[in-house]
Amino acid sequence: MTVIAHDQPTYVVSPVTGVDPDALAAAVDAAEPGALLAALVHLTGDTALVDEFEAELAGHRAAAGAAWSGEYPEEIAAEVRARARRLLGTSLVPRLGVPDDELFRRLAGVCANDTVDAEYVAHLREQAGFEPARRVVPTTRRPPEDFTVAVIGSGMIGLNAAIKLGEAGFRYHVFEKNDDLGGTWSRNTYPGAAVDTPSHFYSYSFELNPSWSKYYPTGPEYLAYLRGVARKYDLHRHISFSTEVLGCAWDEADRAWTLTVRGPDGATRTHRANAVVTATGVLNAASIPDIPGAETFRGEMMHTAQWRPEVDLTGKKVVVLGAGCTSVQVVAAVVDQVEALHVVARQPHWVIPERAVAADVPEGARWALENIPYYHQWFRLKSYWWAADKGWPIARIDDDWYATHVSTSPANDAVMQVCLDHLERSFADRPDLKEKLTPDFPPFAKRIVKDPGFFEAVKRDHVTVHRAAFREIRPDGVVTTEGGFIEADVIIWATGFKLEYLGFLDVVGRDGLTLSEAWADQDPRAYLGITVPGFPNFFVTAGPNAAPNHGGGHNVTSEEHVHYVVESLQYLVENDLAAMEPTREATDDYNRRVDESLDRTVWQHGGTANGYYRNKNGRAWVTCPWRLVDYWTMLRAPEPRDYAFTCRGAN
Repeated sequence: MTVIAHDQPTYVVSPVTGVDPDALAAAVDAAEPGALLAALVHLTGDTALVDEFEAELAGHRAAAGAAWSGEYPEEIAAEVRARARRLLGTSLVPRLGVPDDELFRRLAGVCANDTVDAEYVAHLREQAGFEPARRVVPTTRRPPEDFTVAVIGSGMIGLNAAIKLGEAGFRYHVFEKNDDLGGTWSRNTYPGAAVDTPSHFYSYSFELNPSWSKYYPTGPEYLAYLRGVARKYDLHRHISFSTEVLGCAWDEADRAWTLTVRGPDGATRTHRANAVVTATGVLNAASIPDIPGAETFRGEMMHTAQWRPEVDLTGKKVVVLGAGCTSVQVVAAVVDQVEALHVVARQPHWVIPERAVAADVPEGARWALENIPYYHQWFRLKSYWWAADKGWPIARIDDDWYATHVSTSPANDAVMQVCLDHLERSFADRPDLKEKLTPDFPPFAKRIVKDPGFFEAVKRDHVTVHRAAFREIRPDGVVTTEGGFIEADVIIWATGFKLEYLGFLDVVGRDGLTLSEAWADQDPRAYLGITVPGFPNFFVTAGPNAAPNHGGGHNVTSEEHVHYVVESLQYLVENDLAAMEPTREATDDYNRRVDESLDRTVWQHGGTANGYYRNKNGRAWVTCPWRLVDYWTMLRAPEPRDYAFTCRGAN
């Protein structure tokens, strides 16, 4: 069991005694060898293991060349397991705690079977769960009793904000418009709903969960995780459910925000807060196209985010519109229930095979995560390493290459070849499906889809794929833009969400400036993706150009943004200040650099790809252009020269 000591720089890992030798043997057999080797160093204190395996693995990488993927070769994995069997007994007591930076860097390289540079050490120590985020701003003063923070939303970021604000001593309250916490995972209950990021790092670094049943968690299991975190930190008493924030207005005289909220009884009230943290996400409102004749349909229609479980699909003729992550999950989940299934997709996504996407975590692997000291942290580190900044070069553009290829660079092409191979293997005897499901734009121009069984599902005799959209809906079915008619009992909109950067919230800042005015023409801008000139103490999490679309996950952004918010508020406390807002100069300079970097990426120049990555003006407005380690470094603490401050008591 791992316990955090909040006043110490590192976690305390409890030794495990009285180990069942059979359980340990099964765990060694099932354990990931890189994480197991790193844990062996902790348990034995023998750093010579690093020297030995570092050299062996480097030789393997050199021999593997382009085929190298971070996996241990069979012979080295077998040797690690053999050492573990010899060295581990019935008492697992680590002789080595969290090592110094240089040994940590080398252990990380051995664990990941890769070169880990020193710039990543602090980032990985935190993200792998070895230590909590280190406070940077001095903490010599506690927040005043009358200083309050309003958090809007109780999804992943909102819960994180509540926990960290509470730990830092800030009084806060969370407003949640729905009747449950969990954000997207309480709303998306469609069949097959699942996270497409690995379980063991799509979670809080300060709340590791060794008990995931799958390597990619289902929606219900992830929601259960968030509910468990909320119970542990006693968050419910700080959350007002079924309470929608309608607007926020800055009161210059009071140097605070007035929030207008509508409660579960329908009554409208106001609340005061010195700071506001928005944690609403950006994909909230279901996107349902306006199709002529929709009101005449006699069957059932529902969006995946508004799933009605009472609608029985058994033996029904079902039409699914869309081909993204949600569509492939629904199709794979319902294909065995229905009489006929039609997938209508205007544009396919690149679909990549991922053998672990539906795989269960073996019992032995779960035992290792829970009982072998430090194994869980190293397992998380390796999972994160290979799903995070290793993907950053894939989205960069090589002009000479892109001039003559669909892909944007050799790195981008390597991903495309994996996807093309998956298409070829899946549809060797169905060239019609291969043609319909092959995109004509580079990978990462829109979201990559991990295959949960979609390709196998669409090969079934009762499934038809249409490269089209809806032209018209009739009482008994739909007419596609191909001109064909599809009889339907049920229409499922797997059409995603409208991307909204707080467009649903009436925010009035300093001098009457509204956020809708500041973000006119659907082109929102923020300093570091978090703060906006003219809106003091207003922190936008998951804001414009903050999404890590090359890898990582929303959880990383969650922790980085919340850390920055807490550091900023502590800076106010330490310096007896009432409010802060970024300067126009700092904001413009930051966004100039964002645009320059994005102009070298597939997110900005995605060929024919459509989707929410670009706004109506064609600007990439979602994606953060930086590596995760770069963005993490930027968000350690506020830079005072980039802010304008208001003193407490000033007029």
